Amino acid sequence: MKIALLGYGKMGQTIERIALGRGHEIVLKKDEFNTYEGLSNADVAIDFSIPAVAVENISSCFYANVPVISGTTGWLDRYDEMEALCNEKKGAFISSSNFSLGVNLFFGLNEYLAKMMSKFDSYTVNMEEIHHTQKLDAPSGTAISLAKGVIENSNYTNWTMETPESNQIHIEAKRIGNVPGTHTVTYNSGIDTIEIKHTAHNRDGFALGAVIAAEWIVGKQGVFTMRDVLELK
Repeated sequence: MKIALLGYGKMGQTIERIALGRGHEIVLKKDEFNTYEGLSNADVAIDFSIPAVAVENISSCFYANVPVISGTTGWLDRYDEMEALCNEKKGAFISSSNFSLGVNLFFGLNEYLAKMMSKFDSYTVNMEEIHHTQKLDAPSGTAISLAKGVIENSNYTNWTMETPESNQIHIEAKRIGNVPGTHTVTYNSGIDTIEIKHTAHNRDGFALGAVIAAEWIVGKQGVFTMRDVLELK
């Protein structure tokens, strides 16, 4: 499989190593210093860039008729626009705040726990996410996805990084050293605490999940999620 890498920072380089190890070929390594030349030769593109260029990268793939996997966060206010363009161009697209297989299992666990806890109003939920100091957006896209998972399965209606109201989930974002990503969901009451936590040890899990998604999407048409890739119900 021929892969175009849109974004060639630390994640792009990790994806390259994982992809080559699985027998794939890299036909484009795009950063701020080069063009999209070679994109049309790709079977699939993987975008791990920055919020300012993600929409341009994704759009370019649709116009080039190349399926695209995007792990860039911080641009999702334009997600509906990209979904519409994908459908218009009969493209294929997966955007995820986190491609780690473990994190996507954690998403399912979070939603299941939220359903259980929604019956007990003595507990309040809050979240903490910790990432490396180079991460540009806060809170992380993964934390936002976790908050949405709770909101869709409870009486909470929103999240905030400020002092929360009764219907809001508080998210605390920390930037420390070279931490790849730690996410904790905590339910507190006056008598006990229930906590679930995912800790990434390195970037390999994110990269492997993105490559697996890229392998899965080739030959398909439409907008998908990691639930489709992993066949999670």
